[in-house]
Amino acid sequence: REVTAQLNAETTLFIISSKTFGTLETLKNAQAARSWYLAKGGTEEKLYRHFIAVTSNRQAAVEFGIREKNIFPMWDWVGGRYSLWSAIGLPIALAIGMANFKDLLSGAYDMDQHFLNAPFEHNLPVLLAMLGVWYHNFWGAQTYAFLPYDHYLRNFVKHLQQMDMESNGKSVRQDGTPVSCTTGPVIWGGVGCNGQHAYHQLLHQGTPLIPADFIVPVVSHNPVADHHEWLYANCLSQSQALMQGKTRAEAEAELRAKGLSAGEIERLAPHKVIPGNRPSNTLVLEIINPHRLGALVALYEHKIFVQGVIWGINSFDQWGVELGKELGKNVYNRLTSYEAEPAEDSSTQGLIDHFR
Repeated sequence: REVTAQLNAETTLFIISSKTFGTLETLKNAQAARSWYLAKGGTEEKLYRHFIAVTSNRQAAVEFGIREKNIFPMWDWVGGRYSLWSAIGLPIALAIGMANFKDLLSGAYDMDQHFLNAPFEHNLPVLLAMLGVWYHNFWGAQTYAFLPYDHYLRNFVKHLQQMDMESNGKSVRQDGTPVSCTTGPVIWGGVGCNGQHAYHQLLHQGTPLIPADFIVPVVSHNPVADHHEWLYANCLSQSQALMQGKTRAEAEAELRAKGLSAGEIERLAPHKVIPGNRPSNTLVLEIINPHRLGALVALYEHKIFVQGVIWGINSFDQWGVELGKELGKNVYNRLTSYEAEPAEDSSTQGLIDHFR
C-alpha cells in the first residue's frame, strides 16, 4: 500500500511470481494490486498491459486475468528457494539488466561445473559441507554464522536461511525412517562490521561453539579514503581473534602494561581471556559483481545438497511449511465466522477469542 501510493497506475507493471499460483500471501497481494489498478481507472480489458505472471500453473494465471502470452513458464519441480535462475529471476533481470543477469547465470554455471568435476579434496561445496557436518555432528555446533563484510550482501544471510533451513530442517530420512543424527543447523548472521558491536561477543567468549563463514571483497564499488582497507582489516582481525584468542598470561601482561595494580589485574584478567580455537572460513571475492555473486549462491546451494545426501534426507521438500498453510485456513475461518467450530486446542482458541 505504501508503494502504490507513490505509483502511477498507467505506467506500472506488476509481476506475479508464484509457482503454483495458489500461495496465499502472493495471491492476496496480487488481488490487492488488481483492485488498486481498477480503482485508479484501469479496465479489465487493459489488465493484460499491467500484469504478467511467472508460474507453472498457466490456467490459474489465465483465470486471474493474465493473457497466455504474458505468462513466463517455469518447471513445477523447481523449489522456490532454488528458483532465482529460472524465470522467477525476471525482476532481477529487470533491475540489473539482462547482460548482468546472464553474468549471474554464468557465475552459477561455473560453480556447477566446479562441483561436478573437481575432485572432492579440492571441491569447494564438498569441503564446506564436510566442515559443516564435522562441527555440527561431531562437535555439537547447533548454529552457523555468516558474516559478509559488504553492504551489498546485507540480505545474503536471509537467502541462506531459507535455502538451508527449509532444505535440511528434516528429521526423517528419504526412506521414511527417523534420522540417527542431528540435521539442519540454525543459520544466522549479518553484515560483519555491524555484528562486531553486537553478537561477535558471543562468538568470541560465549559458551556455544559457533562456526562462521566470513565473506569479503578485495575491491569496493565505493572507495572512500582508507575505509575499505579498514573493513578488510576488521574482517581478518575478527577471524584471527576467533582462531588465536587471548591467554590469561597475555591478558595480565596487557593490563600490567597499562599500569594497573596487582589487585585490578587479578580482578580483570579472567574477563579478558578469549578461548580461541573457534572455527571459521574466509571467502575472498575480487569484487561483488553478478558473476561472482552467482557463483557464491550456487556454492551454498551445492553445499546444502551435499549435506542432505550425507544425512540421507530430502533437501527438496518442505512439508512442515505446508502444515502451517493448511491450519491457517482453519484459523482464518474461526476468526471470521460467527458459528465456527472451536479450535482443536484451548491455547489457539484463547488467541482467536482475544482477536474477535
